[in-house]
Amino acid sequence: MARRTLSSRFRRLDIDQYDENRFVEEPEEAAAAAAEPDAGPEVEALLRQGHALRALHAAMRSAPAGARSAATKEQAQGTVLKVLTAFKSSEIEQAVNSLDRNGVDLLMKYIYKGFEKPSENSSAILLQWHEKALAVGGLGSIVRVLTARKTV
Repeated sequence: MARRTLSSRFRRLDIDQYDENRFVEEPEEAAAAAAEPDAGPEVEALLRQGHALRALHAAMRSAPAGARSAATKEQAQGTVLKVLTAFKSSEIEQAVNSLDRNGVDLLMKYIYKGFEKPSENSSAILLQWHEKALAVGGLGSIVRVLTARKTV
């Protein structure tokens, strides 16, 4: 009996791999996020043509959620903020309703990112967007955004 209790076979198992707080980014997701082209010129063209809703969808499609480059994220944030400020107050609700749940969560991420670095008159516009996104996504959207590991 004493020989079995001195066994060290249990030490071959790496228990750290089961720790829920340990985060390892999957390489295929990072490669897919890095492969996304910049939607800036496409969004600019859509805004000039007056298609703000299509510009919003294009900007959301190209969101660099998995990217590590801060410059890429800043550029995408500037593009989305430009799109959000292009909307009239009466069109915001229709735009938010056209997004799915993941789209509303992504929009909330950009809204909170915009609150972090406010520019001239952006806070008032972002508050209007936040009101409409909260109505569609509910409190769950806010919780998902605040607890998400991938940022925009």
